[in-house]
This record gives sequence, structure tokens and C-alpha cells, in this order.
Amino acid sequence: MTTGTEKKKSRVLSGMRPTGRLHIGHYFGALQNWVRLQNDSAYECFYFIADWHALTSDYADTSAIAENTLQIMIDYLAAGLDPAKSIIFQQSVIPEHAELHLLLSMVTPLGWLERVPTYKEALENVKDKDLHNYGFLGYPILQCADIVIYSSPDIAGLFVPTGEDQVSHVETSREIARRFNSYYGFSLRDELFDPKNKEALGWLCAKFGFWGAIEHVKEHKSELRSALISRIVEAGIKNIAEQVPNFNSFFDAIHVLTEPESMLTKTPRIPGLDGRKMSKSYGNTITLSESDADIRAKTKVMVTDPARKRRTDPGNPDICPVYDWHKLFSAEEPGRLEWVRQGCTTAGIGCIECKAAMAENLIKWIAPVRERRVKYEKNPKQVLEILDAGSKRARAVAQGTMARVRESVFGWEKKRAEIDGTAGSAKA
Repeated sequence: MTTGTEKKKSRVLSGMRPTGRLHIGHYFGALQNWVRLQNDSAYECFYFIADWHALTSDYADTSAIAENTLQIMIDYLAAGLDPAKSIIFQQSVIPEHAELHLLLSMVTPLGWLERVPTYKEALENVKDKDLHNYGFLGYPILQCADIVIYSSPDIAGLFVPTGEDQVSHVETSREIARRFNSYYGFSLRDELFDPKNKEALGWLCAKFGFWGAIEHVKEHKSELRSALISRIVEAGIKNIAEQVPNFNSFFDAIHVLTEPESMLTKTPRIPGLDGRKMSKSYGNTITLSESDADIRAKTKVMVTDPARKRRTDPGNPDICPVYDWHKLFSAEEPGRLEWVRQGCTTAGIGCIECKAAMAENLIKWIAPVRERRVKYEKNPKQVLEILDAGSKRARAVAQGTMARVRESVFGWEKKRAEIDGTAGSAKA
């Protein structure tokens, strides 16, 4: 038995804000997986630069966004994203994202936005920026629009690669898409208003307090249909279907927007130079464009196991950030990881030796990435051409989605067809 999805591809959507050059944390936390997915024939990948999202917190100074966008695009290409295998695009040149964001904002309850954990945390913790604006509050709606604008009835699924700490963001997008579909993907068939189905219609009218409406269906069919749809959606389509006999034969429910799903991705631990989460704001990163000299200098002062206060003190590599990095960059060197573990736990090697060995392997790993990066840095025009071409491809998909969305919300194609049909009958 076939399900109709065997030959359909799933779509993958993800992006990053242009807040500065990307670092090795970005690579192992996201880019490495993006490259893997683009090489999997089961997926059609969309990766973007979220420059509108940068405005939600950096609206007061936008001077760096254009340059950062260029640099992130160079990092994408240097990391291995291939415009022949992925659609790589710039968010702000696709106005359909903003249009869908506007429509989604009409159906999203304010309380849903206020309960988002990252919103509350940012208001409490960010003191150097005023985040009391709609752009920041409405971030989840724009994020949802970014994802579901790439919906299609012809795909097997719509996925967002995430870590466990980001699942709630995708769940919020699922809830928003589901609510939109309940309003604009649900419709009542004309059969419900046929006199032979007076019992079912009468039950619905009584249920929602539309007393007497059953006697004036012909004159007020359009208004009654609209009122019933609104009440049924609020009450829950499933609830009503369980109460009204044969109700499933009186309505259609389509998914105008695909509900996105999290694609849980295990990522290796890669702490910052100071042992905290790697972040540009902490100044504890190694960028993908870092020089050999800077890599050696920065890793030389990395924090290690705090128990190793003296050279003769044994350590525990399992709690040492340097060993986390060794596992990423030294795993292919025969015997190196065992050398680190044995030497650390017995104080046979010092932290300086350990860091130096790791730094050399990091330099070997980053060399081809940096080489590709230098090639694109020398030709920014080519980079922009690649970005523009990807944006054009992405917009074609977004325009198709918005055509379906507009029709589901406003029904203009149906209305024009009715008018054309009436005009044709009048001429005849």
C-alpha cells in the first residue's frame, strides 16, 4: 500500500542572524548538520540570513547589518553550503515573509507571545537595550512566518533542525500555524444549509445561540456561515464533530500552512575559551576566519580543569574544555586522545602542552575552511550574485505559498469567479 509521500521530499528551513562573523560553535552547532542535510536526497534545504531578525534587538544601529550579512554568506559558503544543493537566501528581500507575518499576527493571542521563556528572560537580563517594542515581542510570529512560508501540499514534511533547548520555539510556530489553519483552512459545505439537513444545522444554531436563524437561512446564508465557522473554530472542530451526527460530511479542513516539526539534532559540546557557552558577546570564540597566530594565542589561555593548579596536579579531562576541543579536532590523529587522557590524569603532561597539541589540530581542521573563505572574500560580487540567485529561488516558493494563503483568507479568486459567472448569465 502506498501513502503518496514516497517520492515527496521534506523541506528543511534554518537561518542565522547577521550579528558578526561565524565561529566554530556555529559550525558544530548548526552548519555541519546543514551540510549533511543538503547532501541527503530526502531533503530540500532552505538556509537564510535573518537580517530582519537582527532589527528586533539592534534597531537603533543598523550600520553593520549589510557587512555582517556579506560576511555570514561567505562563512556559509566556506563551511560547505552549496548553492547547487541548497537554497541560500536573504530574508529581507522576500517581502512575502513580512506579509505572512502580518496575517499570522492577526490570529496570534498576545498571551502566547508574552509567555515565551526567552522573551521574559531577555527583558530581565538585557539592560543595555530597550526591548519593550512589538518587534521583539512579535519575534516568534516572524519566526513562524519564516518557516511556514515554505509550506507546500507537495512536500512530505517541514522540518527545523534544533537542539532540545529550541524545541519550544518550533512548538510555538506549530501552534500559530494550527490556529491559522483552523480559521482559514476550515469551511462549511453548502450541503449543511440544504433543507434536508435542517436537523444538523438547527443543532449548531441552538448550540451557539443563533435563535431563529434556521428560519432565515436563504436570506442570511453568508452571514450565518461566517458566524458558525467562527464559533466552531473557537469551540474546537473535533469537539463539535463528536457532538453533531454526521458532521464530518458538512465541512472541509485543509492545511493551508504546513505545521513545522523539530528535527532534533545531537551536537557536540564545544564550550568557549573561558568554559562558558561560546558566544561573540562573551569574546570567547574562534571564528572561521581566525589566523594561525590568533588560534595559538587564544587557545594558550583557555581555561582547564580547575583542579590542576600546579603542573604536578593530576586532572580530569572530562571536565576540561580543552579536552572537549580535542575530541573535535584531534580524533583523527592516532593515539592523541589517549595521550591527553593518560597524560592529564597522571600529570604526565602539562596544560600548556595539551593546549598546543590541540591548537595544531584545530589549525589543520580550519585551514580548508579558511582557504575557501579567502577565495570568496576576494570576490564579494560573486558572493552577492549567489545570494541574489538563491533569494530569487526562495521568493518563487514564497509567492506560491502566499497565493494560497491570500485565497484562504480573502477568497478573491472565488469571488471573481462568482462575479464572472453572474455577468455571463446576465449577458446570456
